[in-house]
Amino acid sequence: MRRQRKAKIVATLGPASADQSTIQALFEAGADVFRFNFSHGSHADHQQRYDIVRAVEKAVGRPIAILADLQGPKLRIGQFADGKIELHAGQEFTLDRDPTPGNSQRVCLPHAELFEVIAGGQALLLDDGKVRLEVQSCDGQSIRTRVVNSGTLSDRKGVNVPDAVLPIPALTEKDKRDLKFALELGVDWIALSFVQRPEDVLEARALIGDRASILSKLEKPAALEQLDAIVQVSDAIMVARGDLGVELPPERVPGVQKRILRVCRQHGKPIVIATQMLESMITSPVPTRAEASDVASAIYDGADAVMLSAESASGAYPVPAVSIMDRIITEVERDPLYLNMLDAQHYERNGGPLPNRGDAICSALRDVTRIIGAKVTVTYTSSGHTSLRAARERPMAPILSITPKLATARRLALVWGVHSTISEQVHNESEMVTAACQTAFKEGFAKVGDQIAITAGMPFGQPGSTNLLRLAEIWAQ
Repeated sequence: MRRQRKAKIVATLGPASADQSTIQALFEAGADVFRFNFSHGSHADHQQRYDIVRAVEKAVGRPIAILADLQGPKLRIGQFADGKIELHAGQEFTLDRDPTPGNSQRVCLPHAELFEVIAGGQALLLDDGKVRLEVQSCDGQSIRTRVVNSGTLSDRKGVNVPDAVLPIPALTEKDKRDLKFALELGVDWIALSFVQRPEDVLEARALIGDRASILSKLEKPAALEQLDAIVQVSDAIMVARGDLGVELPPERVPGVQKRILRVCRQHGKPIVIATQMLESMITSPVPTRAEASDVASAIYDGADAVMLSAESASGAYPVPAVSIMDRIITEVERDPLYLNMLDAQHYERNGGPLPNRGDAICSALRDVTRIIGAKVTVTYTSSGHTSLRAARERPMAPILSITPKLATARRLALVWGVHSTISEQVHNESEMVTAACQTAFKEGFAKVGDQIAITAGMPFGQPGSTNLLRLAEIWAQ
């Protein structure tokens, strides 16, 4: 099965999409990557879904990526004696370290590390920003605040601290247990939540090694202060607009999204735009026009992938949500304006190729495919590096990635324009050209007499060694 589009779709699995028929329908509708949200569900649930995805992968004959999304250090208040309270603008409210159930005057905040960084004048946002508190003072045991806006507050609601870099580990004990389980399953990508600094990614890298690729979720303003460094040490980035949209003023989120996207494009790192993309389809069979425009805008800007969360995990219309997202992407990519924008991004915003052999070869590859009208760009890769460099250049011809490693093929399912296939290891240039021509013909990218462009790294199997550009013509198969 070949997608007739270049941008990818990430679909979250959950109660509404837990059986094999639904998961296969999601793939056939357009899902390229399945996200397992470890904030919800048991290990047994994730094991069952993993087995189903791999069964679907075998049935359809296409590599499918699985993304394990760790919960991260989500901050929450304690419980109330009556389950919930009403807060009124102007009243005083205290968060303290006393585990006793709270009332309308106070509640426990079971995160001792917060008391070290909170100071007067800062803001605390509760329940996704529905309740805003202004800190008056903090003495290490209690945080005294003034309620800015009235609202209802119930047990275990989340806490956001937009004005501080929090001294909390990137991986909680729960995350470490979930990470160990996910790696044992064999997932392809690990998503790290609430990344604030590059050290958060490096801590995870030390545990993960090369068993999975790392996708850093940017959802705290503090991450923007070290954006370049975080992007460089990550394998991919997600603009997680849920918490990011809580901690930043709404009017800043679109500009921040574009800034993150541009930095990722400069460094050649895949970027996923996520959260509330087709939110109304949780309960409606069609999206709003504003949501369709939001998805389209992300594609026009050059995103590698867009993601569905509750729409596919717990909504009433998971398959239609993937289907309409597929149709929106396809329509954008047909638009001549989209091609013009990709060119503009490449020559003006993308900063040009990086000063290394791989980028030089892949930049030339982009021009060569355009000049000779090559039907497909073939990348022969072991680690995925060559295909990633080619995708960074956003060539007009589709990218047919050939790899001897199933794990590499699966990870590349997230990357813009890449159609990944499995092939036996080649040993010389002649074998590589033969494999490229046969695969391009078999997969329907080219017919007899068509020109194709091929790039690879030599010696074969050595990661990061892209140094070969070769043109070939498809001969009778």
